Amino acid sequence: MAGPILANTLFLLSLLVTSAQAATNSVTCPSDPYLDPRNDPCNGLGYIANNSLTAVAFVYVLLIVLVQTYQIIYNGGRFMLSMVIGEYIYALGFAFRFALHNSPDSLQIFITEDLLIVLSPCFFIAANYTLLGRLASEIDCAHHIWLPVRRLTLIFVLSDFTTFVIQAIGASMTTSTVQSSASLGLHIFLVGLIMQLVSFIFFCATYARFLYKVYTEEQDVCMRDSKQPWNNDWRTLAAALAVSCVGLLIRSFYRVVEASQGFRGNLSTSEAAFYLGDTIPICLALVVYVPFWPGRFIKPAHPYVNKEQKELSISSPSIV
Repeated sequence: MAGPILANTLFLLSLLVTSAQAATNSVTCPSDPYLDPRNDPCNGLGYIANNSLTAVAFVYVLLIVLVQTYQIIYNGGRFMLSMVIGEYIYALGFAFRFALHNSPDSLQIFITEDLLIVLSPCFFIAANYTLLGRLASEIDCAHHIWLPVRRLTLIFVLSDFTTFVIQAIGASMTTSTVQSSASLGLHIFLVGLIMQLVSFIFFCATYARFLYKVYTEEQDVCMRDSKQPWNNDWRTLAAALAVSCVGLLIRSFYRVVEASQGFRGNLSTSEAAFYLGDTIPICLALVVYVPFWPGRFIKPAHPYVNKEQKELSISSPSIV
């Protein structure tokens, strides 16, 4: 599923940058873009990006994605590939903030930076959707989820992809020089964010119910790894998924409130709000999987080995 999302991201990015070129030509930019960025019609951020904060965020995300790339190669967990791809896109978005600091009135650079940072969490959410199904199957408790695991995962991932497309369409319209079109684009973008938030809240409720059912009705499952090291205890991974969901949920609420305030709202023009409401929660949602990488807990099935083990258990006499 990461492939179509990535392809659409690249396509929409080229489309937005092209439209931005036309929009830039019709707007008069101030001679000194650093003098009053809040009231600069060409400054998409509404402030001058701080290179020190950008460097910290860029290095932090880059370290996370490099570690997780190593993990996915040597420890497995290819079902988390969408998260790793999203992290590379997210890091690239911060790289464009360096360019935006030097050229704060470049609409093309702003659109590229904004698209990469705003839409990359769709990859992270999709990874968590997939992880729940894998975890439920790993502990043989998929029956505690409302729908069959594969169907539920497909529904959530398709929902994520749909909201991604809606957000991207809205973002493309906000570059219009026609105020009514730009305003409509912002509303469409807000609808996409709200739909994503509602879908993710439903997922979190599904996950919370799943954990409650397992802990109250499956005592053997809860205690099966109690004597194992932490990296072999499924409860550790369950806690990591919960932390990741909290981080992404905070970010989703922030983005909805930010978009509801309009182009020049207090949140959208505040760099502190951007890092507190968006960057830090996302980094929390990502870094939790560095020590608790799902591939170390959930190993790929080996049907032939399992078959031999079952045959051995059937043929071997039990000792009383």
